[in-house]
Amino acid sequence: MTCTDTYPWYARPHDGPQTSYTDAQQRETGGMSRARVLIGLAFLAVAAALMAYRVSLIPPDYVGGKLTVAEAHQQAVEGNVVLIDIRRPQEWRHTGVPDGAALLDMRRDDFEPALATIVGPDRSRPIALICARGVRSARLALELTDAGYTNIIDVPEGMLGSAAGPGWLDAGLPVNSAPQESE
Repeated sequence: MTCTDTYPWYARPHDGPQTSYTDAQQRETGGMSRARVLIGLAFLAVAAALMAYRVSLIPPDYVGGKLTVAEAHQQAVEGNVVLIDIRRPQEWRHTGVPDGAALLDMRRDDFEPALATIVGPDRSRPIALICARGVRSARLALELTDAGYTNIIDVPEGMLGSAAGPGWLDAGLPVNSAPQESE
């Protein structure tokens, strides 16, 4: 019996169609070609990468305060909270910025000193953080709490919405144009 009788065209061993295998050799290899094994491993690698990406989108559990986007807007306009949009300048230009929010890109090397410039030296002052979907704001809320800020508030809906709610834009809350000189 030749390999062409045993394997379909896409699973033939790399030795070529002229190679014959005994039944013992086929049992020894498990009847699997190297190509099938490599395809299976590639599939598993892609599946693992997709799962890791999905896990990275899950916001961490932040046990501090939370506000809906409507509450965050109202509190910011009334001056009860400092609302900080921590997204990237490109995101600000794409969607606009929340009315009443200060802009501070969380990737800045001098983020904490820049935050202190906006909110002042009082680390107990209420600060609400908003991002696109609540993932980055929750992570940064944890970091700032660990850094000694005692009244950090997350806005988990974000600008674009999340499992927490529709988001600033879909809620129809006011947005302002982003400054063009940002980035």
